[in-house]
Amino acid sequence: MAENGKATPKRPLTRLDTFARDYARYFEANLQLTNTPGAALVIVKDTQVLFMKGYGLRVAGKSDSIDENTVFRIGSLSKGFAGVLPGLLVQDSQLHWNDRVKDYCPDFTLRDPKQASRLELWHLLSHTTGLPYHAFTNLIEQDYSVQRIVKEYFPIAPVSGKEGTFYAYQNVALCIMEEVMFQRTGKTYAQLLSERIFNPLGMRHSSCDFHSIQNEPNKTPPHVQTGWGSWHPDKISSSYYNAAAAGGINASIHDMGQWLICLLGYRQDVAWTTTLDQVFKPVVKTDKERRIFPRWLPRDAAAYAMGWRVLDDQGDTIIYHGGYVNGYKSEIALNRKDGIGICVLFNAATPLSNNCVPEFFQQWKKVQSLVKRH
Repeated sequence: MAENGKATPKRPLTRLDTFARDYARYFEANLQLTNTPGAALVIVKDTQVLFMKGYGLRVAGKSDSIDENTVFRIGSLSKGFAGVLPGLLVQDSQLHWNDRVKDYCPDFTLRDPKQASRLELWHLLSHTTGLPYHAFTNLIEQDYSVQRIVKEYFPIAPVSGKEGTFYAYQNVALCIMEEVMFQRTGKTYAQLLSERIFNPLGMRHSSCDFHSIQNEPNKTPPHVQTGWGSWHPDKISSSYYNAAAAGGINASIHDMGQWLICLLGYRQDVAWTTTLDQVFKPVVKTDKERRIFPRWLPRDAAAYAMGWRVLDDQGDTIIYHGGYVNGYKSEIALNRKDGIGICVLFNAATPLSNNCVPEFFQQWKKVQSLVKRH
């Protein structure tokens, strides 16, 4: 209230405000249509959080609502952190992208030892080691450590293609970066994440271990559907915390908003623009993989960089990744040129995750076309 007792006038809505609110209305309506139990949404423009909100209940059947600090598992959105974090060590000249894996892991080998000796750090993060699709992911899910898999199973692993040109999505191979960074710095992956990303960005609810999410009071468990509109909470699994770089990060939507601001290039104290340029540079086409957003983009519009997918949306470059782990789904996407980004976290495997990113950028293009006409 103003001093004279009259209500303080609200500031006029900008075109950006209207865009964010329109998208939020779409999102909320489709949460109801898909009977999704809970979600959290953040939209960022440059340094500003345009919109942030939690939806639904933390636990179906109880009364606590999801808010901006509710913690979810983010699944393979973790790979984006695994791409940027070594980039920060490259930024400091502690690592170089073309360092050989064997420089840090001397015992590392494959069935083809010559190919193993040629592998460089960027091959791990771009899924271009030559290993077959999802090599030994089944062992990660059986709670084998990455170290054990690399020692016992990589030496007998078949090689399906030439490094740097053959793409096949990985979990275990990407996590070798954890050991590389430990050998270079003497610090664990969790320590480096906290020191270089979480703490500087104020991501105070983020972690990469099972113990932290177990002890987090404001968390949402995954949910399983027992019938249309009927959900019940499931247990939070320890699976993939043994492969934190691939799928072990926990975070709130507030934290992911701060991460988006960094990824858009507005936290030069953390990540330089040149570092992000290197991380986001497409390495290999992924057109032989299953299609990403088949009703939105053609198969040949997708590539992989280092921990990130790169999508060509009719000339606009979209940096993207999706995640699924333990019943949680997640999406993150940004257009660096326009300084716009979105992240969505779900506590269930909802079909809305397939549509929320394409709809976001389709609505954004309409806003941009109106701006150009005026």
